[in-house]
Amino acid sequence: MDCTQNLSLGDPLEPVRKATAQMLNERDHSFSLPQPFYSDERLFQVDMQEIFHKEWLIAGMTCEIPAKGNFLTLQIGDNPILVIRGAEGQIHAFHNVCRHRGSRLCVSDKGKVAKLVCPYHQWTYELDGRLLFAGTEMGADFDLKDYSLKPVQCKTAGGYIFISLAENPPAIDEFLATLAHYMEPYDMENAKVAVQTTLMEKANWKLVLENNRECYHCNGSHPELLNTLLEWDDVTDPRASQAFKDQVAECTTRWDKDKIPYAHASFGLRNRIVRMPLLKGTVSMTMDGKQGCKKLMGRITDPDLGSMRILHLPHSWNHCMGDHMIVFTVWPISAQETMVTTKWLVHKDAVEGVDYDVARLRQVWDATNDQDRRLAEENQRGINSTAYQPGPYSKTYEFGVINFLDWYSERMLNNLGDTPAQSLRQVAGE
Repeated sequence: MDCTQNLSLGDPLEPVRKATAQMLNERDHSFSLPQPFYSDERLFQVDMQEIFHKEWLIAGMTCEIPAKGNFLTLQIGDNPILVIRGAEGQIHAFHNVCRHRGSRLCVSDKGKVAKLVCPYHQWTYELDGRLLFAGTEMGADFDLKDYSLKPVQCKTAGGYIFISLAENPPAIDEFLATLAHYMEPYDMENAKVAVQTTLMEKANWKLVLENNRECYHCNGSHPELLNTLLEWDDVTDPRASQAFKDQVAECTTRWDKDKIPYAHASFGLRNRIVRMPLLKGTVSMTMDGKQGCKKLMGRITDPDLGSMRILHLPHSWNHCMGDHMIVFTVWPISAQETMVTTKWLVHKDAVEGVDYDVARLRQVWDATNDQDRRLAEENQRGINSTAYQPGPYSKTYEFGVINFLDWYSERMLNNLGDTPAQSLRQVAGE
């Protein structure tokens, strides 16, 4: 069979797409997903094409590329991506692929350049993606304007850089405006990454997210985290005690005085922002609950800001405190392997060894991340068994997992062009 014949066969994943839509339409939304969603490599490819290639993703933080020519790179499935700050502070995103013969332009994780020069044949691009030089060897009829870098949709808000590989990604501007408002006290242009870690987990990316979306497992698994974390996201949570409600009332009075945003803001199931107190007597996610960085962020003067929690599906959760913030992003590698990056950010003028100690800053979440890694990996091993079948979620403790899978199902069906016979909202009785 020649290449032309092979192409005429159409999309080899089409049967998987149909099976995926059928399973999602038939699933009980209060149960975990059927086994292929966590283990099948073909369904993983559909995940990448329909979720990670079409939704908005957090590529990094604007403070990571503070000046003209600063860049960072990342990998989304098979797609190398380049994010760079150009003239007048504008941030651009491109496919990190030379228009000559496809070589990667930037091969390091971060750096700074005057121009983008392909290491293979020295094709040279301006920071806005325009091809400037390809040599005389390309011939007199070669037009530089035809070979600019291929752009990637890019938006910034509140110090975050969002990208999407889709030509027409879903609307996000309302959330970004709210995010900018909530992040204003942190002055993220004057922040820096104090330290970054990468953790490889032998588990499907959805298991990593499911584990994050509930604290049902926290008491038995996260002693370091529970030194400071209160699991409730809202005073309306039926498990919330009166003491917790009183603490929230006391905190919000102070936050109002300092004009610190805290109200629960939700944008469908994809995005959520809420500030909640930490355990009474603690101000930061450190082992002893004391400040991890002596210099507070932005215009903040009171270290007792609790934790502002930011959720961005499909792949990020965040904790923002008065002295530092933590950004987590999840990157699928294969059906049963996921990369989790964690960044600890502090005020850009904070001095390591004077204002903060990196080991102390990392201690709680290094332990928690590794504990979660083991939980997700054991979850994956069990799901791979022939004995696995979807099990029920607790509507009280695991509502966040239900919400995540509802969002995933809705977006997958939408992106596949399938309209469910009964919407997930109706199934949930909402």
